[in-house]
Amino acid sequence: MSTDLDSFTFTEKEGLYKAVFSRRDVRSHYIDKKIPDDVLVKILNAAHHAPSVGYSQPWDFIIIKNKATRLKVKNSFILEREKSISLLDNDLDKQDKYIKLKLEGILESDINICVTYDPERFGPFILGRTSIPETGEYSVCCAIQNLWLTARAEGIGVGWVSILSIDDLRKILGIPNHVKPIAYLCLGYVNKFEDRPDLERVGWLKRTILSKVIHFEDWNNTELSSWYNINKMIQNLNDR
Repeated sequence: MSTDLDSFTFTEKEGLYKAVFSRRDVRSHYIDKKIPDDVLVKILNAAHHAPSVGYSQPWDFIIIKNKATRLKVKNSFILEREKSISLLDNDLDKQDKYIKLKLEGILESDINICVTYDPERFGPFILGRTSIPETGEYSVCCAIQNLWLTARAEGIGVGWVSILSIDDLRKILGIPNHVKPIAYLCLGYVNKFEDRPDLERVGWLKRTILSKVIHFEDWNNTELSSWYNINKMIQNLNDR
């Protein structure tokens, strides 16, 4: 028998799906509105309740408001962006598109958060990490997703800035050498959330239809009679 603790109402389910499907990687549209302390704590607590391999909880969150610190990070972004632009010298059309893209909101957002991974937390032996060491970093990504969805539910935009130097982040933020920065996030209220992801909206890439990434039983089967109903439902999604 289900109880209030293990079931979700229809409205609660709809709220979850709304957060998932309307979440955006926000680089612009930030407004001058502060994130209340209690809301920030809720978001961080949700991130801290993510699943982690061996219950290792290997994440830390560096919260940054200082403009001088953010300017140093922005300068790292500018240098790394120039390197990325140079990689497209043989594709001038794509290079032009790339140059026009808004790819960060480091200074415009209210708060920046650097999320890190500590592989030494709770000692060298972590249950479940022995065969696949990367599961530690995957755990941090789960925390980031929790943060992102909770922020969206609170009406706060989050942008992940990946065009940065890890070495620069270590120096700027005083991160120990054994700790790895995983994500640099920009958080702030926005005047709107786009209907579609920015890169899809501007024609950088299209969303891959679901049926193209589904395999049944093994890699070589994208259609299988024993999975007919599921396959048909997925195909119907593609038609929308």
